[in-house]
Amino acid sequence: MMSDFALHSPDRVRAESRGGKLGAALALMGALLLGPVAAGGAQALAQGTKIGFVNTERILRESGPAKAAQSKIESEFKRRDDELQRLGANLRAAAEKFEKDSPVLSDSDRVARQRELSNMDMDLQRKRREFQEDFNRRRNEEFSAIVSKANDAIKRIAEQENYDLIVQDAVTVSPRIDITDKVIQSLGR
Repeated sequence: MMSDFALHSPDRVRAESRGGKLGAALALMGALLLGPVAAGGAQALAQGTKIGFVNTERILRESGPAKAAQSKIESEFKRRDDELQRLGANLRAAAEKFEKDSPVLSDSDRVARQRELSNMDMDLQRKRREFQEDFNRRRNEEFSAIVSKANDAIKRIAEQENYDLIVQDAVTVSPRIDITDKVIQSLGR
């Protein structure tokens, strides 16, 4: 905690005063410079600036190419996913068997089985990590191509319908400026 002297020292008061004057000067300069720009922007909006919005998440979920890519990826990884499910079931069965047999096992057998279960678990976790990394990498490859096609479609729509600005992924949007359906239609359902 600062002492009263440190809080009210002449050096601190001078520094705060300079900072306050500097901040006020910068704010005034910003208002003078940006005032005409802001007024021009408001004037442009009043003259009918055409704004659109695109929901990228919906495109990646509902468009024909996105659905096809998702199916393709799922079929590519189905065999590996089934293998992981099988390994998980084997590990659960081995753990249950160990729990059941544990009271009658010798100490050395118990330690050996625990080590075996631990190795099976580490192997399963490694394979799951690798699967997830490969799946994400493949998904990103497919969806980046879709995003590129969507961006091309958005540019075409903007040119054809004379949009001045198209925003992707906003916090809140009026449905009257949402052109996501047009983009999805352009990509093909």
